[in-house]
Amino acid sequence: MTDLASQKADARKAAFARRKAARSADADARATAHLLSVLTPLKGAALAGYMPIRTEIDPIPAMAALASFGPVGVPVIQGEGQALKFREWSPGCMMQDGPFGAQVPVKGVWVTPQVLIVPLVAFTPQAMRLGYGGGFYDRTLEGLRAQGPVTAIGYAYSAQLAETLPLEDTDQPLDMVVTEQGVMTP
Repeated sequence: MTDLASQKADARKAAFARRKAARSADADARATAHLLSVLTPLKGAALAGYMPIRTEIDPIPAMAALASFGPVGVPVIQGEGQALKFREWSPGCMMQDGPFGAQVPVKGVWVTPQVLIVPLVAFTPQAMRLGYGGGFYDRTLEGLRAQGPVTAIGYAYSAQLAETLPLEDTDQPLDMVVTEQGVMTP
């Protein structure tokens, strides 16, 4: 394992522990309120959320609140080394297991998001993120940004904040991070 890979593995391990300890119904409710305060002015724009896995903070309440205003998609992994595609989601749609345990819609049209709620393992005050290591969101954000303006919103517990993280040139910045404590912009 390279030194950078080892540093990232250590940062992930520490962040997973902080994230697990931060989970609570109260924190989730406050985070949802802050996320909706950011998303409501953008309603109607194509939105991408995600289906939470492990101890990820849950964006589904905010996604459901906005589903009647415009398309909402969730990520579908196409394969290793590829960008994500987003299949349209709505509350109650038929879902199936996808790669890495995340649920994906059984059918639906593909959505090209203008606004993305991005899961993460850790984030910095500069709104850089550490993910699970597959690079899916970095490739996706790079590709979407090449096509036009995109708003990338990290969604996490405040305990996932790290002053510094091991980063690479390919890591894409977020436009903001929303936590149970509020909205942080770099």
